[in-house]
Amino acid sequence: MNRNFWSGKRVFITGHTGFKGGWLALWLADMQAEVSGYALPPPTTPNFFTVCGVEKRMATSINHDIRDANALSRALKQS
Repeated sequence: MNRNFWSGKRVFITGHTGFKGGWLALWLADMQAEVSGYALPPPTTPNFFTVCGVEKRMATSINHDIRDANALSRALKQS
């Protein structure tokens, strides 16, 4: 795997507050990608997103419902 491939790339993840999306965000951030996320707030306390400090490693974290197409479109354009 070429770790440099992701360096400097902008990546938009939906579901980054969940377990799988959180791991993906951390993995991409570790490879120096500029990670933006869009998801509902974590549903439990404690949760992976908060405990592992996922938001601290991301460029942007937006808590909103993906079913709101207009808001999702705006978030994509801003990322």
